[in-house]
Amino acid sequence: MKEQIQFTTSEKYKDNVVLRLSFEFAIRIVQFSEILEEKRKYVIAKQIIRSGTSIGANIKEAQNAESKADFIHKLKIALKEADETEYWLFLCNSINSYPNCDELIKQLQPILKLLNKIIGTSKNNIKQ
Repeated sequence: MKEQIQFTTSEKYKDNVVLRLSFEFAIRIVQFSEILEEKRKYVIAKQIIRSGTSIGANIKEAQNAESKADFIHKLKIALKEADETEYWLFLCNSINSYPNCDELIKQLQPILKLLNKIIGTSKNNIKQ
């Protein structure tokens, strides 16, 4: 059985799926970036760690948004960072001298779907 990763001490966040998934993804991104650095792929490692860890940081920040519009804005930033991370991961997979990152790409997909769904639902709630 998989060990439960602690991503918060707050009761209000403990059942937040997208927050948990983005935190788990960030851990894997840090590990992948370390592998890239060991292989002397510093430029891409820096880009991936910046965008890949920013996803969860922006989702966490959105939890304390000042308004619904601010919440949506912060999640849109998280979505942009997720899209950028996906770009870098596909780039790595397209270059033979880089390690395969299919599992990271697969792990990112539910985060992208959840962010799109949450943003869409939140926008619809504002219109009502």
